Amino acid sequence: MTSEYLIRVHAAATEVPAAGWNRLLQRQARPTPFMRHEYLLALEASGSADAATGWQPAWLTLHEGDQLRAACALYLKDHSYGEYVFDWSWADAYRRHGLAYYPKALCAVPFTPVPGSRLLAEDDGWRDRLVDAIDRFTRQTGLSSAHVLFLDGADQAAFERAGWMIRHGVQFHWQQDATDPVRDFNGLLQRLQRDKRKKILQERRRVAEAGVSLTVHEGAAIDDALWCFFHHCYTLTYRAHHSTPYLTRDFFRRMAATMPQHWVLFVAHRGGAPIACSLIAVDADHRAAWGRYWGATVHVPCLHFEACYYQPLQWCLANGYTRFEGGAQGEHKMARGLLPVGTASAHQVADARFAAAIAEALAREREGIGQYVDELHEHNPFKNGEGHPQVAPMAGPAPAPD
Repeated sequence: MTSEYLIRVHAAATEVPAAGWNRLLQRQARPTPFMRHEYLLALEASGSADAATGWQPAWLTLHEGDQLRAACALYLKDHSYGEYVFDWSWADAYRRHGLAYYPKALCAVPFTPVPGSRLLAEDDGWRDRLVDAIDRFTRQTGLSSAHVLFLDGADQAAFERAGWMIRHGVQFHWQQDATDPVRDFNGLLQRLQRDKRKKILQERRRVAEAGVSLTVHEGAAIDDALWCFFHHCYTLTYRAHHSTPYLTRDFFRRMAATMPQHWVLFVAHRGGAPIACSLIAVDADHRAAWGRYWGATVHVPCLHFEACYYQPLQWCLANGYTRFEGGAQGEHKMARGLLPVGTASAHQVADARFAAAIAEALAREREGIGQYVDELHEHNPFKNGEGHPQVAPMAGPAPAPD
């Protein structure tokens, strides 16, 4: 590999060719639909994640001649909202010492706590160069720090080689047992401990007895009326938590136009009228699905569990999917067959004093997370500790199925 290459910084997603970006993405160990150029462009163009909302694009690309060899979606952030790896205490420490923590550099998918490939590179050599480019950009622009969230294993290894700090977290995923696969949802229930199985059946029965039924709408079958109803429900969820929705209606219009094949919508009906819905993202090539958004116009006990866990898991099993990721946080997911999986992020802090203090705090945090995961494993909902093969809690995300 030649030592001569060009680093470019892009102020808009439109400056980076979609074909070249997506080509690199498909070469990675764990691509997801959320890293597709269409998805990231829709976030920016719809006003969901742009300079006005505190997500100033500064995408980095590495070129050898006219060939795109590596790229990442980097943003300049003047806050820490929409990240799901919390560094508010770090920002507060800077403030108390009279220093500016913001702006900072962030490599992540806005509002999307989904593990996957963040560094798009031809090989590990270009991946290492991209890590170096992020570090150089951060220092040359005088930023306090750089953060790369929800890494895959190849990315984590690259940042470890460069001496970045690694922070660990936990999510809850269902993964098919490759040696003894579950055939359907009833088969999954039979593998759960009796009390867990009984509770799920009771919850599903309560939804049915409330007169609620659900329909499934895939890809292009999600028409504009359904997208409008979904977005209405989505905004109600944020309103219930006294918050503002991150994603605009235009973002979902763009998803319907450019990435319809990556969405499945579950709609709950009662008395002939829709009352709730749950949206999941899917990747048929990698047989993976992700729970994303939910909302309801009326409260029905247990409907959240039905729409967000039972229906998606049932759909995944019926369609040959092997992984369902339930999103950030939520120990209650374990009782529904989702088990703890480790996640990782990488951090570089320019000020040596703060870097040392953060590294010490992360070491303590990692020890606590290790103990937490050990405790979670003691409450495995499957008979005799069965279920999907466990991922080492601190090893980062599992690779995608072949």
